Amino acid sequence: MIAIVDYGMGNLRSVQKGFESVGYKAVVTDRAKDLADADAVVLPGVGGFGPAIQKLEKTGLANAIRNEITEDKPYLGICLGLQLLFEESEERGIHKGLGILPGRVVRFRQGITVPHMGWNQIQIQKSIPILEGIPDNAYFYFVHSYYVVPADPEVIATTTDYDLEFTSMVARGNLFASQFHPEKSQSLGLRILRNFGRFVEAHSSHPHSEQTTHQEDR
Repeated sequence: MIAIVDYGMGNLRSVQKGFESVGYKAVVTDRAKDLADADAVVLPGVGGFGPAIQKLEKTGLANAIRNEITEDKPYLGICLGLQLLFEESEERGIHKGLGILPGRVVRFRQGITVPHMGWNQIQIQKSIPILEGIPDNAYFYFVHSYYVVPADPEVIATTTDYDLEFTSMVARGNLFASQFHPEKSQSLGLRILRNFGRFVEAHSSHPHSEQTTHQEDR
């Protein structure tokens, strides 16, 4: 079972439906115990970094997420779920993040259109399981005004150009996170969710958790 973290932000149901459409059971939850019991943790989100981290810390979900990542449980972050992994963000003041990955979240420079919204390409920097079958320069859907600057270049899985080259996906061990929205990115986005589901199955100690027969990419 895949646990989608509900912290009052994000299009949780569309992420859940995305997983269900490719045959994987996903539940939306705000309980730390469910994260511990799950085979994987997904942290999606849209909105402000400050309110998000405050809610996660207040509810105990921040420590639960840290614990599950420390235990090497598969993790997928989407948009804000990528940014929150880092040490701090400059969005409307300086806010401490989850501190899982070293680095910062910064704003696109003044003078360019923000948010960066719509379809843009990714350039694959390293081969990772959830990008299996994804061609280099494929298009995915973005909507964000801030981007991550990892201190460790080894975690950078893909980059994207928007005025500058920024990190659009990171990967380290069983942790993956994207700035773009797979659940809004049609067939290639669903392929990423399917790839993550398969990765979770391969690393799960629980019985086979797939709900339906895999459908081929559409």
